[in-house]
Amino acid sequence: MMKSTSPENPASDTSLQAFGTIAESRLELAIEGSGTGVWDRNIVTGRIHYSRGWKALLGYAPNDLTDGIEESYTRIHPDDLAYVQAEMQAHFDQHTDSYAVEHRIRCRDDSYKWVCSRGRVSQRDEHGNALRMTGTTTDVSDIHALAERLQQSVDLITNLTNTVPGMFYQYLIAPDGSAGYRYVSTGIQDIFELAPEQAIGDDQLIDARLHPDDLELWQTSLQTCTATLQPWHLDYRVLLPVQGLRWRNVNARPTRLPDGSTQWHGFITDITERKRLDIELREFATTDYLTRLPNRRHFLTCLREELARIHRGQPSTAVLMCDLDHFKNINDTHGHAAGDLVLAHFAGMLQEQLRVNDTAGRIGGEEFAIVLSGATLASATLFAERVRQRMASQPPMVTGQPLVVTVSIGIAVMLASDIHVEAVLSRSDRALYRAKEAGRDRIETAVD
Repeated sequence: MMKSTSPENPASDTSLQAFGTIAESRLELAIEGSGTGVWDRNIVTGRIHYSRGWKALLGYAPNDLTDGIEESYTRIHPDDLAYVQAEMQAHFDQHTDSYAVEHRIRCRDDSYKWVCSRGRVSQRDEHGNALRMTGTTTDVSDIHALAERLQQSVDLITNLTNTVPGMFYQYLIAPDGSAGYRYVSTGIQDIFELAPEQAIGDDQLIDARLHPDDLELWQTSLQTCTATLQPWHLDYRVLLPVQGLRWRNVNARPTRLPDGSTQWHGFITDITERKRLDIELREFATTDYLTRLPNRRHFLTCLREELARIHRGQPSTAVLMCDLDHFKNINDTHGHAAGDLVLAHFAGMLQEQLRVNDTAGRIGGEEFAIVLSGATLASATLFAERVRQRMASQPPMVTGQPLVVTVSIGIAVMLASDIHVEAVLSRSDRALYRAKEAGRDRIETAVD
């Protein structure tokens, strides 16, 4: 039979009190064993009871601390004091269900550590005024140190991505096809002339910057790499409001996420200067620097392409060899600068006469060659006569005076029986030789 716990049974009350004291002691031991201290504040008197564990947390012996609230405030870091007091007052005024703050507190050796203090008003008067508050304080210095190191890593990566020329980004394509940028570095301001928040809010703004002729290539390439999960490498053009036409290169790697989404981490950089240099190098390899015409090597390549068309049954093509008469005398008399001017003048005149499918090249020295695609011997002769007459009637100006220069031209028609381009070149060259032997400033056609 259970004993009564009524006031008439004092023995029972004593047992319960003893049990409660034991329970509270065990609870305090359990809490403090986890690195947490307990405090109990009398809000009316301002006195605070600190547990042994709370004092040990700051390096104090059991009898080292006083229990006044004002003295406790002196241990809180000055930069955190106002925040701590405001949060506590808000809880006193019942604006919050509980009190929870992280702040720095001074230890016995005058160092500071980060703690998390949590508590709740446990007793109020009939008017709701706070009378008593109980709580715990936990050392979170290790967590703050870890968070600080993580923040330092984030800051380092952010600084790197924002400092390195170009744009780092994260892009996500959902299973339903919706897509968008999740992160872009500040380099987007140069790459696409957009702010990061603009791209994250609306990825179509970037698509609108793509060159219309490259948009389909961009989309197809992205779709292929999304399906195959292969790295994405692409050179493409953009049209920007301020910078105008620019070249960009994207390098990115896709990852398939558990929900079926595809996540991209990539880098976009400006390759405009590289593309310009590529063009210059190609021109250097294929173009004569003085006349801006194809050089001998590139001209022969064009000639081989024309012969291949002849072999496929295309209309006949004429090849002209041109030589500026007495060019050595020009160099000897007027100097090489004057000779260069004459060469450039003749090349410019040829370019004005050529059709879209025609090609002229500087073969060497004062010798030029022309391919008139689809031309017959008769039409090629008419073309050559126009060139000869114009050169005679519109001489180049040297030191302010016209310098009369004539040209000799040999013509041959490319034959389907020609195995190599050297055959037609040889025939036109022999015709040119006859023109020079016959007195120069004239046109001769191949007879064999």
